[in-house]
Amino acid sequence: MPTAVIVAGGRSTRFGDRDKIVADLAGTPMIRRVADRLAGVCDRVVINCRADQRAAVATALDGLAVPVSFALDPDPDHGPVAGIRTGLRAVETEYAVVVAGDMPFVDPGFVGYLFDRAAGHDAAVPRPGEWYQPMQAVYRAETMADACDAALAASEEGEPRILAPVFEIDYAVVSAEEIADRATDDTFENLNTVEELRAAAARLAKE
Repeated sequence: MPTAVIVAGGRSTRFGDRDKIVADLAGTPMIRRVADRLAGVCDRVVINCRADQRAAVATALDGLAVPVSFALDPDPDHGPVAGIRTGLRAVETEYAVVVAGDMPFVDPGFVGYLFDRAAGHDAAVPRPGEWYQPMQAVYRAETMADACDAALAASEEGEPRILAPVFEIDYAVVSAEEIADRATDDTFENLNTVEELRAAAARLAKE
């Protein structure tokens, strides 16, 4: 099975003074919920985060069903393109799924489908509506990492648009119809605030 990259190096500015990645979500750290779901379809998880996050994230992932490795940001706070690049550089398989660390409802069955759709392409990127979901997509690791490097080098502001590297590679669009047949919108839900975390915890408590 292939690799999962969880991008978790953001500063969680809308979450207060806590790191949302390891925040308690119905009794389980949020990143552990993401990793547990991905462990069903991937045989290794790579965590992209800042050096100061590593200890807390490692504790949260202790005992995960698949091996965990870290790809630490050499220069933090350069945005998701830099995080994707750093994570994918640590991947040894041809393809990897990239998922944001604040997407605790990621659907493993849908991730498996993304790997199928990426075959023969450089990526499979969902498009559930008007725009894309590049933070829950499968990429050919080396090709996408190179595209991220190029986008970072070309960006005058130092933080390129997240889709800039995607548009430079051969990507298959996973349509809204395909998504609806295999997942719900929950798979793309990301939690940015304490209020969203509480609402998600309430839903999980009912399951």
